Amino acid sequence: MNMGAIANFWSSWQFAPAITIPLLIAEYLYLRATTSLSGPIAKRQRRFFLAGLGTIAFVVCTPIGVHSADRFWCHMIQHVTLMMVTGPLLVLGTPSTFHPKNKIFEFFSHPVLSWVIYASMMIGVHLPGPHVFIMERPWVHNYLEVPLYFIVAYFFYFNLLDRNLVGRRITPAFSVISLFLMMVPETLTGFFIYISPKSLYDNMFTLEDQRRGGSIMWSGGMIIDAIWMAFAVYHWIKSEERASVVIDAEIAADAAQAKFLKEGGA
Repeated sequence: MNMGAIANFWSSWQFAPAITIPLLIAEYLYLRATTSLSGPIAKRQRRFFLAGLGTIAFVVCTPIGVHSADRFWCHMIQHVTLMMVTGPLLVLGTPSTFHPKNKIFEFFSHPVLSWVIYASMMIGVHLPGPHVFIMERPWVHNYLEVPLYFIVAYFFYFNLLDRNLVGRRITPAFSVISLFLMMVPETLTGFFIYISPKSLYDNMFTLEDQRRGGSIMWSGGMIIDAIWMAFAVYHWIKSEERASVVIDAEIAADAAQAKFLKEGGA
């Protein structure tokens, strides 16, 4: 790619009101709802959430979003960012007081179902038929695919990257296992796209572009997964430390009570 093509690429920006207006509304509602929350934890959660919204704007309004339909590597950056970065950041930015009892939310955030939906979408949208169908219909990509990327990811990561280890539906150990298992469909999808000897998408992209996109999903996905796994392992260790403190306190209390009874009996 020559310098003129590079300059032309980075000069392409878009407002994308279908995405940016809901983002601004979400930011306003979030800040309004968390105004009363203070302290280092609340501030950290606020930064996470706003960073998550920022990643959406980055892959939609910048040239990455503009060219996501005609350059496979741009599409893959958008896909990886929304599913593997935006979703987790929004989860980490969710206030600790948020414990929804809505049946729909509980259904879609079920640890097993959310894993299956996430993996199915990860693979399904990159199968030749569905991908060509979506890319030939911009409204499907803009109004359905892009929002579903981070919505599905939010449900998946909601149980895995908990907030202050409160209200878990699965153990910290299973969170690590779940994230590890998710690396299989993510990396294999990118790997098979990369090694394909011919165009998978009716020559919609060049073979070099297709391979570049596959490598982004393959290698980039593994790196991002490793980061979230490290985060989950950290929470696992903290939960074990907390459990150890509780057990030590119970042992100390039992010992003190036994001593008191012994001395009283004497």
